[in-house]
Amino acid sequence: KDLKFAGLPMLTMFTIGAIATVIATLAGYFIVSPQNHMDNAPAIAGMFTGTYTGGSANLNAVALHYSLQKDGNTYAAVNAVDNILTAFWIFMTILLPPILQKIFPRAKKIASHPEGHTEEEIRNLVISIKEEMTIADVSLLLALGFGSMFISSLANNYVPAIPSILVLTTLAIILAQFQFVQKLKGSSLIGMVLVLLFLAVIGAYCDIGALLQSGEVAGSLLLWDVILILIHGILIFGIGGLLKQDWDIISVASNACIGGSTTAPVCAASLDRQDLQVSGIIAGSIGLASGSYLGIMVAEFLK
Repeated sequence: KDLKFAGLPMLTMFTIGAIATVIATLAGYFIVSPQNHMDNAPAIAGMFTGTYTGGSANLNAVALHYSLQKDGNTYAAVNAVDNILTAFWIFMTILLPPILQKIFPRAKKIASHPEGHTEEEIRNLVISIKEEMTIADVSLLLALGFGSMFISSLANNYVPAIPSILVLTTLAIILAQFQFVQKLKGSSLIGMVLVLLFLAVIGAYCDIGALLQSGEVAGSLLLWDVILILIHGILIFGIGGLLKQDWDIISVASNACIGGSTTAPVCAASLDRQDLQVSGIIAGSIGLASGSYLGIMVAEFLK
């Protein structure tokens, strides 16, 4: 139901951006031919697709499915390249709109809010910044989380063709639709703590010294990622321009694809478009929910 707060222009451009990411990943794969330098190139393609459809959480989810985190050197190289190009594109999404607006002027489309809701009310509905938790809330959230993990693992044992991470993601999306789950306090905080713990474990596999010695692999990944980001940018800004969309909306949508729901509102604020902050958060959240599906789909296609 939060989709109504995003607005059709933002959702349209985000969808175009996600499709552009898939096309760009495949184009980079066939141009660079990383499969000639590394055995797990299809899985890496899935990681790139996931991370550029809603943020690095998808990269880690795809890596976990293909056990790529156990190859610490490659995993470190993928993360290093991803961090470099993500930072570059976040900067570009702030730099490009004013330049394009001067060359190709567009009417600023101020995002409207559903009747009866102010900007602050919508922000509180979409994302809870301050939450007062109870032991009952925490217990139920943990039970739902670990229960979903158990069910996804069990489903994968009976149907190995279905990745457990996709079962887990699907269960999370379904549970999030229930009113009693939405009313539980503390989900944001618990989720953040568990993500940080997950990243700490993943980071233990990374051997930075070995990364510096893997020049050919790192070089191939960097070239692939540069091509990916450039094609994504050309497609989303090119198609958005042809559709006469507001450059700021295009930029925030692209930022939501590449950086996720955490960087999109920052981009909107930097462009002095506070009206697009909530839209950016929702677009990034959609990417977070769908990126793992797209990532695994691309990886399986390239196998």
